[in-house]
Amino acid sequence: MTDLSSNGKLAIEKANRVVIKVGSALLVDIETGLLRHDWLLGLGKDVAQLKQAGKDVLIVSSGAIALGRHLLGFAKGALKLEESQAAAACGQIALAHAWQSVLSGCDLKTGQILLTLTDTEQRRRYLNARATLFTLLKQGAVPLINENDTVATSEIRYGDNDRLAARVASMVSADCLVLLSDIDGLYSKPPHLPGAEFLPMVDKITPEIEAMAGVAETDVGSGGMITKIEAAKIAVGAGASMVIAKGNALSPIGRILDGARCTWFTPSATPTDARKSWIAGSLEVRGTIAIDVGAVNALKRGTSLLPAGVRKIEGEFERGDAVAVVDESGKEIARGLVAYEKPDAMAIMGCQTGDIEKRLGFSGRDEMIHRDDLVLMGS
Repeated sequence: MTDLSSNGKLAIEKANRVVIKVGSALLVDIETGLLRHDWLLGLGKDVAQLKQAGKDVLIVSSGAIALGRHLLGFAKGALKLEESQAAAACGQIALAHAWQSVLSGCDLKTGQILLTLTDTEQRRRYLNARATLFTLLKQGAVPLINENDTVATSEIRYGDNDRLAARVASMVSADCLVLLSDIDGLYSKPPHLPGAEFLPMVDKITPEIEAMAGVAETDVGSGGMITKIEAAKIAVGAGASMVIAKGNALSPIGRILDGARCTWFTPSATPTDARKSWIAGSLEVRGTIAIDVGAVNALKRGTSLLPAGVRKIEGEFERGDAVAVVDESGKEIARGLVAYEKPDAMAIMGCQTGDIEKRLGFSGRDEMIHRDDLVLMGS
């Protein structure tokens, strides 16, 4: 195997979009329940350097419950669901303020996004969350994301922010997911045991790799590595590289860039290719949109599908469903995720962008299908 630990910085340096996951044990001192402010300052400087290099950066941060339980005076030990939710409600304010203070000190803007599992499973909510994240990135902000622990229950919650971070990486087509942990990577067996082999790179997540995760140990229990492997499946499946790295140093991203030991998981496709493949082959087509010759030629040049080029609409679909795009002879030209439900799509069919609000009574999107959500068939 090639040792990506020595040159893994290339995966970050080449990335256009990076998601960084931070665990509670890194942010909050377990004994005192207080924020590790110096550590957060160091990570903030890392984020600023990535931004200065022209990269989009998103942060998935735990820590709300850990901070909130201290603020509310809860005793150590397991919390009841309602106590965890109360702690999250209190701690989320402190957590967001801490991140905002540190990032603003680095001349960075930030915006908070709280997600539940439903936000990535239900198509309409997924698209709304995705659009919000992309708008924040477009404006140069650093999205700060956490599970919405104040309303999530044991039945619907992610349960860990490793998988939440991977879902976010998939949602925004990130190139790289960084999981900052209390261990420096994946071992063939618990690292304190004789013969434990460190794995610097994983090309494919096999049953053997999953078995290693099942017995791997961290300071917070054996489940930690299992969830990281589950996150890796999601991330590499979406075309992102993923790294598990020890995060307790004052400049954890800087350590990775300097070649610190860590485990890299490599994808077989780029985020764009993975998303296009998903749209083209993994979704049920719910409708058909027929377009004129001018729109066909525009799509082949890489543009979005605008309402003006639409001539006929068939099927029953909601916003975010997959639809086939055909030419006037019925040949499928493309497939994509439609930005409107059928009644609204019918209302703006053939109209110019400037007339969309007049037709709908509200300010809708300019595109019927955005180019990022569209793939040419046979391309």
